[in-house]
Amino acid sequence: MKNQSMMKRKILFPTDFSKNSWHAINYALELYKDDDCDFFLLNVFSLSGNVMKSLLNMEPGSELYESAKVHSETGLNRMLDMLIIKRETQPNHHFTTISMFNDTLEAIKTVVDNKDIDIIVMGSKGETDSRTSVYGSTAVNVMEKVRNCPVLVVPQEADYALPKEIVFPTDYKIPFKRRELNFLIEIAKKSFATVQVIYVNEGELSEYQLKNKVLLEEYFEEINHNFRVIRNISVHSAISCFVESRESDMIAFINKKHLFFGSILNQALVKEVGYNSKVPILVMHDLKN
Repeated sequence: MKNQSMMKRKILFPTDFSKNSWHAINYALELYKDDDCDFFLLNVFSLSGNVMKSLLNMEPGSELYESAKVHSETGLNRMLDMLIIKRETQPNHHFTTISMFNDTLEAIKTVVDNKDIDIIVMGSKGETDSRTSVYGSTAVNVMEKVRNCPVLVVPQEADYALPKEIVFPTDYKIPFKRRELNFLIEIAKKSFATVQVIYVNEGELSEYQLKNKVLLEEYFEEINHNFRVIRNISVHSAISCFVESRESDMIAFINKKHLFFGSILNQALVKEVGYNSKVPILVMHDLKN
């Protein structure tokens, strides 16, 4: 991983110009207010909800393509104007706009690779997502499928304040790598936050799990952290109850493909953390997958 203290941080904001995506941008501006940052505002446009049909029917130069492109570029320029006003108080922040005709997930992957993005920050859902879902389809896709870049998903109701308590659920079943946890450690240091490591008790820890716990303790030695065990409750209920009762400010996961994180994301967390979830989710990745 790049030495972040020496280099500018590169942050990608996918936006559909919804209130939620604007809120996510403002959350990140607060979180990274003291850092030198290049922010890339990405709007992906297509003709219709059916991207394949859109790609087939919408040639560059056609009236439909050009009007969609103009809408995209106009929206980005409007955002840029608002952000430049903010930049007067944060001269260390620089903004670039990218308008792209593509499938949203493919566009995000392309920009992550081409610009060597450090972290993606996005709203939990866009204009077209159901009001009854906590996370929209794009957010879920990016959390699950962009494997080489951490993702911070910010709900509309999240406070702009820096997090003071970050919940990190784990089953200790897979060894941790320091570089997988870099962004969690960095955010905790930056915010003077405490990381609450939660193990939902499935019996006593095995020798192998204990070794992994020791590794984690080593990585977290420079930040405030607690190890907690929650018994006799399902994993998703445990996370939900803990976050709600303590008003925790962020949940962090390592996305181990097909394992702990995937099962939670697909079934439970989305439903159980709540309809009006206020808690940003930081998704880091198991770099072996």
